[in-house]
Amino acid sequence: MGVGSLPLVGRASLRPVDLARAAGVSTQQVRNYEDAGLLPPAARTPTGHRRYEERHRSALLTYRALAAGYGRDTAQGVIRAVHAGDVPRALTLIDAAHAALHEERRTLRATGEALEAVAEQAPPTPPSTSMRIGEVAAHLGVRTSALRVWEAAGLLSPDRAPGTEHRRYRPEDVRDAQMIRMLRQGRHPLSQIRVILDGLRRTGDSAALREAIARRRAELVQRSAAMLEGSAHLHRYLNDDWGQGRQRRRGVAVS
Repeated sequence: MGVGSLPLVGRASLRPVDLARAAGVSTQQVRNYEDAGLLPPAARTPTGHRRYEERHRSALLTYRALAAGYGRDTAQGVIRAVHAGDVPRALTLIDAAHAALHEERRTLRATGEALEAVAEQAPPTPPSTSMRIGEVAAHLGVRTSALRVWEAAGLLSPDRAPGTEHRRYRPEDVRDAQMIRMLRQGRHPLSQIRVILDGLRRTGDSAALREAIARRRAELVQRSAAMLEGSAHLHRYLNDDWGQGRQRRRGVAVS
């Protein structure tokens, strides 16, 4: 059962365990959420026990849905802004997250196209003159330290010049370094890049590359859907009776 899939009830008094069961968390986590400002302050019984209302469950489910789509940091910023009556701030954070997702999707598409082009380039045969590490770094626009990190991770294995032990990069090494740079710009982890390069070196095609791009694209689609669900929860939370009253008192129009 997904976040917020339980039916809502009237404005009855709710216990911490009721909220915990609705969201699939512990009662201590519910208390932590309130202490962190992610829930409105709860009333207390004469014996000191917390008593929640429907607005607290709605806030909890809204935060959980936002966190699933936008990540914990953005979700906390959004819900705290709402509880402070600063809806414009909350919407600004939402807009920024969507803009970042859009840019990541554009970058992924460009990375895929560039990598396909690079992967299809066969290294010259026989190899032309090799390059030193500084020359490769200047050619690719990266630091020499990045090339050393990639080598330490097993992604590059340049030859060593006899006597001096200076690194010498063959044309195929430069091609691989170019692909690593592009993949790192697309936020691919080193472990995934190793699989891509191994596939290219072993088979000579870009099947592993296409699979990695497709997997990342699917992850973005899932995140986009989760963000849509989180936005829907936020819209409902802002338009609940208590939300409308709070925003009208602050002069914020709620449709």
